Amino acid sequence: MTPVFTLPDHMTVVHPGNVRELVRGQENCLLEQVAPLVNRESVVLDLRQIERIDAAGIAVLIALYTQAHNAGHNFVVAHAPHRIENILALVGLDHILLAPEAFAACCERPAA
Repeated sequence: MTPVFTLPDHMTVVHPGNVRELVRGQENCLLEQVAPLVNRESVVLDLRQIERIDAAGIAVLIALYTQAHNAGHNFVVAHAPHRIENILALVGLDHILLAPEAFAACCERPAA
């Protein structure tokens, strides 16, 4: 997991490091890194670099969403490529997991 920064409304944005695919075998790494965050605060997961997702990747997103919700926090994904957005829509998770476009625009990395 690479840069993490906090937005003014106390949502932490996470960029998943060198991860390019949320697929079986790689999902646990993301879960281990992000799960502690969603227990403490609301999280936006930036998916701009994710090229592929499978059922295991979807399951980890659901697990993170559920864990955040149970802890009283929010969990959404932002900047998902169209292919990922389409898959999330196909399984009915787009309305739950995808951050609104206007919100996603504010989740850009701050200038260094």
